[in-house]
Amino acid sequence: MATTGKIGVTTENIFPVIKKFLYSDHEIFLRELVANAVDATQKMKALAASGEFNGELGELSVRVELDESNKTLKVIDSGIGMTAEEVDKYINQIAFSSAGEFLEKYKDQLSSIIGHFGLGFYSAFMVAEKVTIETLSWKEGAKAVRWSCDGSPEYEMTECAKEERGTVITLHIADDEKEYAQKNRITGLLNKYCKFMPVPVIFGKDDVINKTEPLWTRKPADLKEEDYNKFYKALYPMADEPLFHIHLNVDYPFNLTGILYFPKIKNNVEISRNKIQLYCNQMFVTDSVDNIVPDFLTLLHGVIDSPDIPLNVSRSYLQSDANVKKISTYITKKVADRLDEIFRNEREQLEEKWDNLKIFIEYGMLSDEKFCERAMKFCLLKNTEGKYFSIEDYKKSIEENQTDMDKKVVFLYATDAESQYTFIEAAKSKGYDVLVMDCQLDSHFVNLLETKVENARFARVDSDSIDNLIPKEEKAKPILTEAEEEDLSVIFQTVLPKENQYFVQAENLGANSAPILITQSEFMRRYREMSAMGGGMNFYGEMPAMYNITVNMENPLIARILDSKTADVAPAQIIPDASEDASEDVKRTVTEAKATAAAAHRADLEAFAGDNEILKQITDLALLANGMLKGKDLSDFIARSAKVVEDAYLK
Repeated sequence: MATTGKIGVTTENIFPVIKKFLYSDHEIFLRELVANAVDATQKMKALAASGEFNGELGELSVRVELDESNKTLKVIDSGIGMTAEEVDKYINQIAFSSAGEFLEKYKDQLSSIIGHFGLGFYSAFMVAEKVTIETLSWKEGAKAVRWSCDGSPEYEMTECAKEERGTVITLHIADDEKEYAQKNRITGLLNKYCKFMPVPVIFGKDDVINKTEPLWTRKPADLKEEDYNKFYKALYPMADEPLFHIHLNVDYPFNLTGILYFPKIKNNVEISRNKIQLYCNQMFVTDSVDNIVPDFLTLLHGVIDSPDIPLNVSRSYLQSDANVKKISTYITKKVADRLDEIFRNEREQLEEKWDNLKIFIEYGMLSDEKFCERAMKFCLLKNTEGKYFSIEDYKKSIEENQTDMDKKVVFLYATDAESQYTFIEAAKSKGYDVLVMDCQLDSHFVNLLETKVENARFARVDSDSIDNLIPKEEKAKPILTEAEEEDLSVIFQTVLPKENQYFVQAENLGANSAPILITQSEFMRRYREMSAMGGGMNFYGEMPAMYNITVNMENPLIARILDSKTADVAPAQIIPDASEDASEDVKRTVTEAKATAAAAHRADLEAFAGDNEILKQITDLALLANGMLKGKDLSDFIARSAKVVEDAYLK
């Protein structure tokens, strides 16, 4: 006898709500239906294991059958099935799930019930205009039941002729969702969501699409390195081989298994994000795990599987929960433990792979304080000779020679060994060592290290003369009047590119040192780079580039230029200030005369600088050394250099 009724819901509009709001992505209907079928199969196994069921289990698999011509899709299992009362309780009363009750009763025999929410079945109505259930319970004397619904709260339930234990769910695909009646689409969804389900999932005749015992469910002692690499290749067919892996396995205070891999990140922290796949009892949930692992760990690849991660009813989003924080902390600790283990036991391997790993370590140290504390032990620094050191060992190796007069150990570093070659060689000539800091995050990382390494500071090797970078004693400064300093600034500003700002200063660098040195302030340059990386200091990025022009007063060429200036340019006219009791007209006249004299003197200096070939040549050489000579200025420099060579050889 057929019975009809209304599904027990709190609103007549439950199906539009399910279709439009509850599930953000229609394609997950297949995951939910297969997950329910797997649950029913796992429950059957649990009943047999407990001795409650003594009959033949038969083939315990889940079958998915598609009829493209009739636009029907079936999900078939030989699990526990349902009685009419259970259909009424678990299907007709929405949001009441049997999984919770069953798991509590059989928790000792069963650990992989996926469906905790009760609404998974109704996701079928996102793509189907009609859904039928044919089911026969495992219980002795049970009668088969057929339930059908056309997407309204009205349903019909009757007895049927089904003879085999289990459940068949048939979806009549709606016209506006016909993509889900195509074989390729269903194959893709099964491979995406079900490829590691714990029960064989068969599509078509005999195509088993999943591996029921994926690598993360097995014991690490039973696995070899090639097993982990093979699994990684299966997950990411186009990726390079991973650097290292971590096998996660914890059952208290939460359940968590998985395998995480360190990929070759190279030099971009954004390129490899969201490659960790989240599973719930081997059912794929999402590859967006931002709320489960700290931000820096989203650079890792691999799999995390946990039934204890709280999901919302559609399983699409993570919910806030204390377990999530515990899991995040645990994973961070395991990553740090593994890296520390590699540092202690496989140091050579760590050094070999460090260049592909360091951006991950630096990102972690910058964004997670606890990870940073651990990483200070295993973080490596590389020098320009290609040698690797721990932070502590490196400090010990340089502190005798690279301690300045303020008792600070100076870590010299280069960001581009080729373009900064001259500065590196100048440092080496003093017996100093230079690190290579060419990572995307190094401007931030250097700042961090300065707060972590006691009595130390970091200086980029091209940020000043080498003697100023590691001053050993107070140096005698050139003695110049204020007027002489101003004249020096004007003549060099005249021949420098106009798009930047310059601070001209006189120093005694030695007769054999370059006539001028162009550098950027360590502070300004570092903070401009941090601003470019989004360090929250955008005002530095908006400021024009500022360069220090250090004029070596002991260089013979500088002396010659200044002698020529003295000979060719008259001193600035000195006009006395007006007396305090002078009239306003007199004061104004004196002020205007001073301005006129200053402008005339500046014009004379600019004319001198513009005509002085030696001044232009040494300035262009310094610009060229810094990669700052371009366009017409570069062309003029080449022509001038060719003439100098020609004159030298033809005389």
